[in-house]
Amino acid sequence: MKMRDSTCLAIVVIFLVFQLYLYLSPVSRMNVSRSTKTIQGKKHRLPESINTRETLTPPFPQSTQAKEINCDRTHNFYDICSINDPTVLDPTTSTFFLMDPIISTPQKPMVEKLRPYPRKWESFTMPRIKEVTLISGPSSPKCKIQHKAPALVFSADGYTGNFFHDFNDIFIPLFITVNSVYPDQDVVLVILKARDWWVSKYIEIIHTFSKYSIINLDNDNITHCFPSVNVGMITHGFMTIDPKLTPNSITFTHFRAFLDKAYGQNQNQNQNHPSKFKHSKSRPILVLASRSGGVGRVLLNQNEVKLEVEKIGFNVIVFEPRTTTPLKESYALINSSHAMIGIHGAALTHSLFLRPGSVFLQVVPLGAEWVSQVCFEKSAKDMGLVYMEYRIKAEESSLIVKYDKDDTMIKDPVAYRGKNWSAEIMSIYLKEQNVKLDLVRFREYLKEMYKTAKKFMEKEG
Repeated sequence: MKMRDSTCLAIVVIFLVFQLYLYLSPVSRMNVSRSTKTIQGKKHRLPESINTRETLTPPFPQSTQAKEINCDRTHNFYDICSINDPTVLDPTTSTFFLMDPIISTPQKPMVEKLRPYPRKWESFTMPRIKEVTLISGPSSPKCKIQHKAPALVFSADGYTGNFFHDFNDIFIPLFITVNSVYPDQDVVLVILKARDWWVSKYIEIIHTFSKYSIINLDNDNITHCFPSVNVGMITHGFMTIDPKLTPNSITFTHFRAFLDKAYGQNQNQNQNHPSKFKHSKSRPILVLASRSGGVGRVLLNQNEVKLEVEKIGFNVIVFEPRTTTPLKESYALINSSHAMIGIHGAALTHSLFLRPGSVFLQVVPLGAEWVSQVCFEKSAKDMGLVYMEYRIKAEESSLIVKYDKDDTMIKDPVAYRGKNWSAEIMSIYLKEQNVKLDLVRFREYLKEMYKTAKKFMEKEG
Protein backbone atom coordinates (compact mmCIF):
# COMPACT_ATOMS: atom_id res chain seq x y z
CA MET A 1 0.00 0.00 0.00
CA LYS A 2 2.81 2.38 0.90
CA MET A 3 4.49 1.56 -2.41
CA ARG A 4 1.23 2.33 -4.28
CA ASP A 5 0.72 5.61 -2.38
CA SER A 6 4.31 6.66 -3.12
CA THR A 7 3.89 5.84 -6.79
CA CYS A 8 0.67 7.91 -7.00
CA LEU A 9 2.29 10.79 -5.19
CA ALA A 10 5.25 10.68 -7.57
CA ILE A 11 2.93 10.73 -10.59
CA VAL A 12 1.05 13.73 -9.18
CA VAL A 13 4.29 15.61 -8.49
CA ILE A 14 5.60 14.90 -12.02
CA PHE A 15 2.31 16.05 -13.54
CA LEU A 16 2.33 19.31 -11.57
CA VAL A 17 5.96 19.99 -12.50
CA PHE A 18 5.17 19.36 -16.18
CA GLN A 19 2.18 21.77 -16.08
CA LEU A 20 4.34 24.40 -14.38
CA TYR A 21 6.98 23.95 -17.11
CA LEU A 22 4.39 24.46 -19.84
CA TYR A 23 3.08 27.56 -18.12
CA LEU A 24 6.52 29.11 -17.84
CA SER A 25 7.69 28.01 -21.29
CA PRO A 26 8.55 30.93 -23.69
CA VAL A 27 6.91 29.05 -26.55
CA SER A 28 3.63 28.67 -24.66
CA ARG A 29 3.60 32.33 -23.67
CA MET A 30 4.40 33.35 -27.22
CA ASN A 31 1.67 31.22 -28.80
CA VAL A 32 -1.13 32.33 -26.50
CA SER A 33 -0.24 35.99 -26.92
CA ARG A 34 -2.15 38.08 -29.43
CA SER A 35 -0.82 40.96 -31.47
CA THR A 36 -2.32 44.45 -31.31
CA LYS A 37 -3.83 46.67 -33.99
CA THR A 38 -4.39 50.40 -33.65
CA ILE A 39 -7.71 51.75 -34.88
CA GLN A 40 -9.44 55.02 -34.15
CA GLY A 41 -7.09 55.76 -31.29
CA LYS A 42 -7.67 52.38 -29.56
CA LYS A 43 -5.40 49.37 -29.42
CA HIS A 44 -6.61 46.32 -31.32
CA ARG A 45 -4.93 43.09 -32.34
CA LEU A 46 -2.24 42.99 -35.04
CA PRO A 47 -0.05 40.13 -36.32
CA GLU A 48 2.89 39.60 -34.00
CA SER A 49 6.53 40.13 -34.88
CA ILE A 50 8.33 36.81 -35.35
CA ASN A 51 11.72 38.02 -34.10
CA THR A 52 11.32 36.03 -30.88
CA ARG A 53 10.24 32.89 -32.71
CA GLU A 54 13.25 32.92 -35.02
CA THR A 55 15.67 32.95 -32.05
CA LEU A 56 14.03 29.95 -30.34
CA THR A 57 15.73 26.59 -30.80
CA PRO A 58 14.92 23.06 -29.58
CA PRO A 59 14.38 21.51 -27.10
CA PHE A 60 11.47 23.90 -26.42
CA PRO A 61 8.26 21.83 -26.49
CA GLN A 62 5.84 22.52 -29.36
CA SER A 63 2.51 24.05 -28.31
CA THR A 64 -0.59 21.93 -28.86
CA GLN A 65 -2.89 24.98 -28.77
CA ALA A 66 -5.11 25.36 -31.83
CA LYS A 67 -3.54 27.57 -34.47
CA GLU A 68 -5.83 30.03 -36.17
CA ILE A 69 -6.37 32.64 -38.84
CA ASN A 70 -6.95 36.14 -37.51
CA CYS A 71 -8.90 38.75 -39.48
CA ASP A 72 -9.90 42.35 -38.84
CA ARG A 73 -12.79 43.47 -41.04
CA THR A 74 -13.92 46.45 -38.95
CA HIS A 75 -12.44 49.17 -41.16
CA ASN A 76 -14.06 51.10 -43.99
CA PHE A 77 -10.87 51.28 -46.05
CA TYR A 78 -9.42 47.78 -45.73
CA ASP A 79 -9.57 44.21 -44.45
CA ILE A 80 -6.49 42.49 -43.06
CA CYS A 81 -5.87 38.82 -42.18
CA SER A 82 -2.90 36.92 -40.82
CA ILE A 83 -1.57 33.48 -39.96
CA ASN A 84 0.99 33.78 -37.18
CA ASP A 85 2.35 30.27 -37.68
CA PRO A 86 4.17 28.48 -40.51
CA THR A 87 2.20 28.59 -43.74
CA VAL A 88 2.48 27.28 -47.30
CA LEU A 89 1.58 29.36 -50.34
CA ASP A 90 0.15 27.76 -53.46
CA PRO A 91 0.51 30.63 -55.96
CA THR A 92 -1.59 28.88 -58.60
CA THR A 93 -4.69 29.37 -56.43
CA SER A 94 -3.48 32.38 -54.36
CA THR A 95 -4.03 30.29 -51.24
CA PHE A 96 -2.10 30.21 -47.95
CA PHE A 97 -2.38 26.93 -46.01
CA LEU A 98 -1.73 26.66 -42.29
CA MET A 99 0.92 23.97 -41.81
CA ASP A 100 0.41 20.89 -39.58
CA PRO A 101 -3.39 21.21 -39.53
CA ILE A 102 -3.98 17.63 -38.29
CA ILE A 103 -2.62 18.36 -34.81
CA SER A 104 -3.42 22.01 -34.38
CA THR A 105 -6.70 22.89 -36.09
CA PRO A 106 -10.34 22.00 -35.54
CA GLN A 107 -11.92 19.29 -37.68
CA LYS A 108 -13.78 21.88 -39.75
CA PRO A 109 -11.22 24.01 -41.61
CA MET A 110 -11.27 27.75 -41.13
CA VAL A 111 -11.42 29.60 -44.47
CA GLU A 112 -11.01 33.36 -44.96
CA LYS A 113 -11.02 35.26 -48.26
CA LEU A 114 -10.13 38.90 -48.86
CA ARG A 115 -9.13 41.32 -51.59
CA PRO A 116 -5.86 42.94 -50.41
CA TYR A 117 -6.36 46.46 -51.76
CA PRO A 118 -7.16 49.41 -49.44
CA ARG A 119 -10.25 50.83 -51.17
CA LYS A 120 -12.76 48.50 -49.56
CA TRP A 121 -15.59 51.05 -49.72
CA GLU A 122 -15.40 51.37 -53.52
CA SER A 123 -17.90 48.86 -54.89
CA PHE A 124 -16.95 49.53 -58.52
CA THR A 125 -13.22 48.93 -57.90
CA MET A 126 -12.99 46.01 -55.50
CA PRO A 127 -14.60 43.32 -57.72
CA ARG A 128 -11.61 43.71 -60.06
CA ILE A 129 -9.19 42.83 -57.24
CA LYS A 130 -8.33 39.13 -57.11
CA GLU A 131 -9.12 37.30 -53.88
CA VAL A 132 -6.54 35.67 -51.63
CA THR A 133 -7.56 32.65 -49.54
CA LEU A 134 -6.29 31.59 -46.11
CA ILE A 135 -7.24 28.06 -44.97
CA SER A 136 -6.46 25.97 -41.89
CA GLY A 137 -6.86 22.55 -43.48
CA PRO A 138 -7.38 19.77 -44.22
CA SER A 139 -3.79 19.48 -45.52
CA SER A 140 -1.20 21.75 -47.07
CA PRO A 141 0.83 21.11 -50.24
CA LYS A 142 4.50 20.18 -49.98
CA CYS A 143 6.88 23.10 -49.60
CA LYS A 144 9.36 23.69 -52.42
CA ILE A 145 10.99 26.99 -51.36
CA GLN A 146 11.54 27.86 -47.70
CA HIS A 147 11.70 31.55 -46.64
CA LYS A 148 13.04 32.80 -43.31
CA ALA A 149 11.12 36.09 -43.50
CA PRO A 150 7.33 36.48 -43.23
CA ALA A 151 5.18 37.21 -46.26
CA LEU A 152 3.27 40.46 -46.77
CA VAL A 153 0.60 40.19 -49.46
CA PHE A 154 -1.11 42.98 -51.42
CA SER A 155 -2.56 43.77 -54.82
CA ALA A 156 -1.07 46.26 -57.26
CA ASP A 157 -4.23 46.27 -59.35
CA GLY A 158 -7.05 48.81 -59.09
CA TYR A 159 -5.85 52.31 -59.98
CA THR A 160 -2.21 51.25 -60.16
CA GLY A 161 -0.41 53.14 -62.92
CA ASN A 162 -1.84 56.47 -61.80
CA PHE A 163 1.03 58.18 -59.97
CA PHE A 164 -1.17 59.48 -57.15
CA HIS A 165 -2.80 56.10 -56.53
CA ASP A 166 0.52 54.28 -56.63
CA PHE A 167 1.46 56.20 -53.49
CA ASN A 168 -1.94 56.68 -51.88
CA ASP A 169 -3.16 53.09 -52.41
CA ILE A 170 0.13 51.17 -52.35
CA PHE A 171 3.30 52.69 -50.94
CA ILE A 172 1.93 54.75 -48.05
CA PRO A 173 -0.30 51.87 -46.82
CA LEU A 174 2.62 49.48 -47.31
CA PHE A 175 4.85 51.77 -45.22
CA ILE A 176 2.23 51.89 -42.45
CA THR A 177 1.73 48.11 -42.54
CA VAL A 178 5.42 47.21 -42.49
CA ASN A 179 6.05 49.55 -39.56
CA SER A 180 2.95 48.37 -37.69
CA VAL A 181 3.05 44.62 -38.29
CA TYR A 182 6.71 43.82 -38.98
CA PRO A 183 8.80 46.70 -37.57
CA ASP A 184 12.57 46.40 -37.85
CA GLN A 185 12.58 43.17 -39.83
CA ASP A 186 12.60 42.08 -43.44
CA VAL A 187 9.55 40.75 -45.25
CA VAL A 188 8.94 39.01 -48.55
CA LEU A 189 6.54 41.04 -50.71
CA VAL A 190 3.95 38.81 -52.38
CA ILE A 191 2.15 40.88 -55.01
CA LEU A 192 -0.89 40.38 -57.21
CA LYS A 193 -0.69 42.12 -60.60
CA ALA A 194 2.98 43.02 -60.24
CA ARG A 195 3.40 44.11 -63.85
CA ASP A 196 7.00 44.25 -65.09
CA TRP A 197 6.86 47.94 -66.07
CA TRP A 198 5.39 48.87 -62.68
CA VAL A 199 8.03 46.94 -60.74
CA SER A 200 10.76 48.48 -62.90
CA LYS A 201 9.43 52.02 -62.34
CA TYR A 202 9.39 51.66 -58.55
CA ILE A 203 12.28 49.23 -58.08
CA GLU A 204 14.20 51.54 -55.69
CA ILE A 205 11.18 51.87 -53.40
CA ILE A 206 10.42 48.14 -53.54
CA HIS A 207 14.02 47.25 -52.66
CA THR A 208 13.94 49.68 -49.73
CA PHE A 209 10.91 47.83 -48.36
CA SER A 210 12.51 44.41 -48.79
CA LYS A 211 15.91 43.01 -49.70
CA TYR A 212 14.25 39.87 -51.07
CA SER A 213 12.96 39.31 -54.58
CA ILE A 214 9.21 39.81 -54.89
CA ILE A 215 6.86 36.90 -55.52
CA ASN A 216 4.47 37.62 -58.39
CA LEU A 217 1.30 35.64 -57.71
CA ASP A 218 0.25 35.90 -61.34
CA ASN A 219 3.17 34.01 -62.88
CA ASP A 220 4.57 31.79 -60.10
CA ASN A 221 3.70 28.08 -59.84
CA ILE A 222 6.07 26.88 -57.09
CA THR A 223 4.96 26.47 -53.48
CA HIS A 224 6.60 28.73 -50.89
CA CYS A 225 6.80 28.37 -47.09
CA PHE A 226 6.86 31.28 -44.64
CA PRO A 227 7.06 31.53 -40.84
CA SER A 228 3.91 33.72 -40.97
CA VAL A 229 1.86 35.79 -43.39
CA ASN A 230 -0.07 39.06 -43.39
CA VAL A 231 -2.59 39.65 -46.19
CA GLY A 232 -3.77 43.22 -46.81
CA MET A 233 -2.52 46.71 -46.01
CA ILE A 234 -3.41 49.29 -43.38
CA THR A 235 -4.36 52.79 -44.46
CA HIS A 236 -5.28 55.85 -42.40
CA GLY A 237 -7.03 57.69 -45.25
CA PHE A 238 -5.97 59.79 -48.21
CA MET A 239 -2.24 60.64 -48.27
CA THR A 240 -1.88 60.56 -44.52
CA ILE A 241 -0.24 58.74 -41.63
CA ASP A 242 -1.74 59.11 -38.17
CA PRO A 243 0.95 58.53 -35.53
CA LYS A 244 -1.75 57.78 -32.95
CA LEU A 245 -2.72 54.70 -34.96
CA THR A 246 0.77 53.19 -35.19
CA PRO A 247 2.65 51.27 -32.49
CA ASN A 248 5.85 53.28 -33.00
CA SER A 249 4.23 56.69 -33.70
CA ILE A 250 5.49 57.03 -37.28
CA THR A 251 4.54 60.19 -39.18
CA PHE A 252 4.50 61.40 -42.76
CA THR A 253 7.95 62.84 -42.11
CA HIS A 254 9.22 59.29 -41.63
CA PHE A 255 7.73 58.29 -44.98
CA ARG A 256 9.43 61.29 -46.59
CA ALA A 257 12.75 60.15 -45.08
CA PHE A 258 12.05 56.66 -46.42
CA LEU A 259 11.86 58.10 -49.95
CA ASP A 260 15.20 59.85 -49.41
CA LYS A 261 16.67 56.50 -48.40
CA ALA A 262 15.21 54.83 -51.49
CA TYR A 263 16.93 57.32 -53.77
CA GLY A 264 20.20 57.63 -51.88
CA GLN A 265 19.66 61.12 -50.46
CA ASN A 266 19.97 62.55 -46.96
CA GLN A 267 17.60 65.41 -46.33
CA ASN A 268 19.61 66.56 -43.32
CA GLN A 269 22.67 67.37 -45.41
CA ASN A 270 23.31 69.81 -48.23
CA GLN A 271 23.07 67.63 -51.31
CA ASN A 272 25.12 67.54 -54.49
CA HIS A 273 22.30 68.13 -56.94
CA PRO A 274 22.68 67.33 -60.65
CA SER A 275 24.38 70.29 -62.34
CA LYS A 276 21.87 70.39 -65.19
CA PHE A 277 19.24 71.52 -62.67
CA LYS A 278 21.39 74.27 -61.12
CA HIS A 279 21.51 77.00 -63.72
CA SER A 280 22.26 79.85 -61.35
CA LYS A 281 23.38 80.05 -57.75
CA SER A 282 21.51 83.32 -57.25
CA ARG A 283 18.13 82.25 -58.63
CA PRO A 284 15.95 79.73 -56.83
CA ILE A 285 14.66 76.87 -58.99
CA LEU A 286 10.91 76.55 -59.49
CA VAL A 287 9.34 73.45 -61.04
CA LEU A 288 6.20 74.19 -63.06
CA ALA A 289 4.16 70.97 -63.30
CA SER A 290 2.55 70.84 -66.73
CA ARG A 291 -0.48 69.03 -68.14
CA SER A 292 -1.37 68.65 -71.80
CA GLY A 293 -3.83 66.88 -74.08
CA GLY A 294 -7.47 66.11 -73.32
CA VAL A 295 -7.00 65.16 -69.68
CA GLY A 296 -8.50 68.34 -68.21
CA ARG A 297 -7.02 70.97 -65.86
CA VAL A 298 -4.61 72.18 -68.53
CA LEU A 299 -2.93 75.55 -67.90
CA LEU A 300 -4.06 77.40 -71.04
CA ASN A 301 -1.66 80.34 -70.65
CA GLN A 302 1.34 78.31 -69.48
CA ASN A 303 3.90 80.23 -71.57
CA GLU A 304 2.73 83.54 -70.15
CA VAL A 305 2.79 82.14 -66.62
CA LYS A 306 6.33 80.85 -67.13
CA LEU A 307 7.51 84.29 -68.27
CA GLU A 308 5.83 85.91 -65.28
CA VAL A 309 7.52 83.49 -62.88
CA GLU A 310 10.90 84.22 -64.48
CA LYS A 311 10.32 87.97 -64.16
CA ILE A 312 9.81 87.51 -60.43
CA GLY A 313 13.29 85.98 -60.21
CA PHE A 314 12.85 82.20 -60.47
CA ASN A 315 14.76 79.83 -62.69
CA VAL A 316 11.81 77.87 -64.17
CA ILE A 317 11.84 74.23 -65.24
CA VAL A 318 8.68 72.95 -66.95
CA PHE A 319 8.02 69.40 -65.77
CA GLU A 320 5.57 67.13 -67.57
CA PRO A 321 6.19 63.58 -66.33
CA ARG A 322 5.45 60.63 -68.56
CA THR A 323 4.82 57.00 -67.66
CA THR A 324 8.27 56.22 -69.01
CA THR A 325 10.03 58.97 -67.03
CA PRO A 326 12.55 57.28 -64.67
CA LEU A 327 11.44 58.05 -61.15
CA LYS A 328 15.02 58.54 -59.99
CA GLU A 329 15.33 61.34 -62.55
CA SER A 330 12.07 62.96 -61.38
CA TYR A 331 13.24 62.71 -57.78
CA ALA A 332 16.58 64.37 -58.58
CA LEU A 333 14.83 67.28 -60.33
CA ILE A 334 12.17 67.93 -57.69
CA ASN A 335 14.54 67.39 -54.79
CA SER A 336 17.02 69.91 -56.22
CA SER A 337 14.38 72.64 -56.54
CA HIS A 338 13.18 75.29 -54.09
CA ALA A 339 9.56 75.71 -55.19
CA MET A 340 6.84 73.95 -57.16
CA ILE A 341 3.62 75.09 -58.83
CA GLY A 342 0.91 72.99 -60.43
CA ILE A 343 -2.80 72.63 -61.02
CA HIS A 344 -4.41 69.93 -58.88
CA GLY A 345 -3.72 66.52 -60.40
CA ALA A 346 -1.74 63.30 -60.04
CA ALA A 347 1.53 65.00 -61.06
CA LEU A 348 1.48 66.97 -57.81
CA THR A 349 2.25 63.70 -56.04
CA HIS A 350 5.83 64.59 -56.98
CA SER A 351 5.62 67.15 -54.17
CA LEU A 352 6.59 64.16 -51.98
CA PHE A 353 10.10 64.66 -53.36
CA LEU A 354 10.39 68.31 -52.26
CA ARG A 355 12.71 69.03 -49.37
CA PRO A 356 11.17 70.29 -46.11
CA GLY A 357 11.15 74.08 -46.24
CA SER A 358 10.46 74.20 -50.00
CA VAL A 359 7.47 76.19 -51.25
CA PHE A 360 4.57 74.31 -52.81
CA LEU A 361 1.69 76.17 -54.46
CA GLN A 362 -1.37 74.20 -55.56
CA VAL A 363 -3.69 75.85 -58.10
CA VAL A 364 -7.21 74.77 -57.15
CA PRO A 365 -9.80 74.64 -59.97
CA LEU A 366 -13.49 75.36 -59.36
CA GLY A 367 -15.15 72.53 -57.43
CA ALA A 368 -11.85 70.87 -56.47
CA GLU A 369 -11.48 72.44 -53.02
CA TRP A 370 -12.13 69.28 -51.01
CA VAL A 371 -10.11 66.89 -53.16
CA SER A 372 -7.19 69.35 -53.26
CA GLN A 373 -7.15 69.49 -49.49
CA VAL A 374 -7.23 65.74 -48.81
CA CYS A 375 -4.83 64.81 -51.61
CA PHE A 376 -2.04 67.35 -51.27
CA GLU A 377 -2.55 70.12 -48.71
CA LYS A 378 -2.40 67.94 -45.62
CA SER A 379 0.55 65.84 -46.81
CA ALA A 380 2.48 69.00 -47.77
CA LYS A 381 2.05 70.47 -44.31
CA ASP A 382 2.87 67.14 -42.65
CA MET A 383 6.17 67.03 -44.58
CA GLY A 384 7.17 70.51 -43.49
CA LEU A 385 6.62 72.23 -46.84
CA VAL A 386 5.54 75.86 -47.03
CA TYR A 387 2.11 75.26 -48.51
CA MET A 388 0.29 77.91 -50.56
CA GLU A 389 -2.99 77.71 -52.41
CA TYR A 390 -4.36 79.68 -55.35
CA ARG A 391 -8.11 79.17 -55.77
CA ILE A 392 -9.17 80.28 -59.20
CA LYS A 393 -12.20 82.48 -59.80
CA ALA A 394 -14.98 81.72 -62.25
CA GLU A 395 -13.39 83.97 -64.88
CA GLU A 396 -10.25 81.81 -64.81
CA SER A 397 -12.15 78.59 -65.53
CA SER A 398 -13.06 77.26 -68.97
CA LEU A 399 -16.36 76.03 -67.53
CA ILE A 400 -17.72 79.57 -67.80
CA VAL A 401 -17.75 79.16 -71.57
CA LYS A 402 -19.86 75.99 -71.43
CA TYR A 403 -22.14 76.79 -68.49
CA ASP A 404 -24.02 79.91 -67.40
CA LYS A 405 -22.01 82.07 -65.01
CA ASP A 406 -25.03 82.27 -62.69
CA ASP A 407 -25.37 78.49 -62.53
CA THR A 408 -24.84 77.05 -59.04
CA MET A 409 -22.17 74.84 -60.55
CA ILE A 410 -20.11 78.00 -61.20
CA LYS A 411 -21.24 80.35 -58.43
CA ASP A 412 -21.16 77.86 -55.57
CA PRO A 413 -19.42 74.58 -56.43
CA VAL A 414 -19.49 73.43 -52.80
CA ALA A 415 -23.28 73.72 -52.64
CA TYR A 416 -23.63 72.11 -56.08
CA ARG A 417 -21.45 69.18 -55.14
CA GLY A 418 -22.79 68.78 -51.61
CA LYS A 419 -21.43 65.59 -50.08
CA ASN A 420 -21.70 63.74 -53.37
CA TRP A 421 -18.34 63.42 -55.15
CA SER A 422 -19.90 61.32 -57.92
CA ALA A 423 -18.31 60.27 -61.21
CA GLU A 424 -20.50 62.84 -63.00
CA ILE A 425 -19.40 65.73 -60.78
CA MET A 426 -15.79 64.59 -60.91
CA SER A 427 -15.96 64.58 -64.70
CA ILE A 428 -17.20 68.19 -64.79
CA TYR A 429 -14.68 69.70 -62.41
CA LEU A 430 -11.64 67.51 -63.15
CA LYS A 431 -11.96 66.47 -66.79
CA GLU A 432 -13.96 69.20 -68.55
CA GLN A 433 -12.29 72.13 -66.84
CA ASN A 434 -9.13 73.96 -67.95
CA VAL A 435 -7.54 77.02 -66.35
CA LYS A 436 -6.32 80.42 -67.55
CA LEU A 437 -4.68 82.26 -64.67
CA ASP A 438 -5.21 85.96 -63.99
CA LEU A 439 -1.56 87.05 -64.17
CA VAL A 440 -2.11 90.25 -62.19
CA ARG A 441 -3.65 88.41 -59.26
CA PHE A 442 -1.26 85.47 -59.55
CA ARG A 443 1.78 87.77 -59.47
CA GLU A 444 1.13 88.61 -55.80
CA TYR A 445 1.36 84.92 -54.91
CA LEU A 446 4.57 84.61 -56.89
CA LYS A 447 6.18 87.46 -54.97
CA GLU A 448 5.46 85.73 -51.68
CA MET A 449 6.74 82.41 -53.05
CA TYR A 450 9.97 84.01 -54.22
CA LYS A 451 10.79 85.55 -50.84
CA THR A 452 10.36 82.23 -49.06
CA ALA A 453 12.14 80.16 -51.72
CA LYS A 454 15.07 82.59 -51.79
CA LYS A 455 15.56 82.27 -48.02
CA PHE A 456 15.32 78.50 -48.30
CA MET A 457 17.92 78.43 -51.07
CA GLU A 458 20.34 80.61 -49.09
CA LYS A 459 19.97 78.35 -46.08
CA GLU A 460 19.85 74.87 -47.63
CA GLY A 461 21.41 75.35 -51.08
